[in-house]
Amino acid sequence: MWPERSGVVATIAIKGGKVLTITKGTIEGGTVLIEDGKIKAVGQDVAVPAGAQVVDASGKWVTPGLIDAHSHIAIFGEPMVEALHDGNEMTDPITPHVRALDAVNPADPAVRDTLSGGVTTVWTGPGSGNVVGGTGIIVKLHGKTIDEMLVEPKIGSMKMALGENPKRVYGSQKKFPMTRMGNAAALREALVKAQNYMEKFRRADDDAAKESKEKGTSVEPKYPERDLKMEMLSKVLRRELRARIHCHRADDILTAVRIGEEFNLDFTIEHCTEGWKVADVLAAKKVACTVGPNDLTRVKMECENFTLANAGILAKAGVKVAIQVDGFSNTRWLPVHTGVLIRFGLPEDEAFRSVTMNAAEILGVEDRLGSLEPGKDADIAVFSGHPFCSFTRCEKVFVNGVEVYDADQAGHPRPARPGCGGKG
Repeated sequence: MWPERSGVVATIAIKGGKVLTITKGTIEGGTVLIEDGKIKAVGQDVAVPAGAQVVDASGKWVTPGLIDAHSHIAIFGEPMVEALHDGNEMTDPITPHVRALDAVNPADPAVRDTLSGGVTTVWTGPGSGNVVGGTGIIVKLHGKTIDEMLVEPKIGSMKMALGENPKRVYGSQKKFPMTRMGNAAALREALVKAQNYMEKFRRADDDAAKESKEKGTSVEPKYPERDLKMEMLSKVLRRELRARIHCHRADDILTAVRIGEEFNLDFTIEHCTEGWKVADVLAAKKVACTVGPNDLTRVKMECENFTLANAGILAKAGVKVAIQVDGFSNTRWLPVHTGVLIRFGLPEDEAFRSVTMNAAEILGVEDRLGSLEPGKDADIAVFSGHPFCSFTRCEKVFVNGVEVYDADQAGHPRPARPGCGGKG
């Protein structure tokens, strides 16, 4: 059992480590000073106030808390039984009104397991059974209630999916959509309905304004009856919610781009398994991608051309890449997956950005997370060696300045050697 952590130590200094700021370079023998849950200072010559708790990080690597920009933690619960699977409302291909917020279980064991890998923040949300699956949320992996865990209640994104999953789910029921054509048509139809819904409100406002002018008195608009599905899709059309579009095959990726441009969506490509085939197109159009899972097996035809070189090819082409595990408690292996991708061509500096700053930017929380800079949330991981080495141990994790994980107290043994090297 892990010890319970409560309260915030007012001032903590993590001293002597190899500090990877992500945005301001690497500081050898650096100090990260935490006050009231925020990063106060970062550098080699940071003055440590009297009475501060000092964490000796000599010989260790200090990074921002890692971020998985695409997971299903605590919405597909563990153990993996049907009673805990709440991530796909597969009764209708268009369900934009369902919310991960109403299904995430903070007590799911995957939450604490994932912290042990140095991952402090995830996007968790619906799966890909529907063409429009509902909204996901950004959570920190510490807190008793979902309200405590939310990074920002107003920030979310709409999960969408093309390719085999929705066509399999509804095709097996002999329902629309059962082809790739049907997937695209269903998505376009839903977005057009939302455009029409927005137009009704605009006309109601215009009519009220005209009548008010004619009568010389204020007239209330006669709005249509609320439609929760259309309300949520209207937010996507207004770019208040980012569309996260699940695609594996290159043609599905380009269909997503085509629809995204047609409706002027703020969108990303999720998985992007054949992104390497169209990396130049994605780079030219400045389409960001979350790549993974990177332990993928060829269980579906659309994953036939999976390659571990994908993330490196995309990054080198100029695509903003975040790495995802697309999982549950296996999200703890995000650092190891990232290390494997370095082996297959992902530049090391981009690898670090892919699970920190790039992920934060894709989620829209770069002002709070993704780097070690003064003013940002004190979400920090301390590793025994290079974070992406398979025999490195994550030793400590801080969330909002609170130490929420200690490998020694959690009973996780020390590695035989401290961890592999790397330029950082």
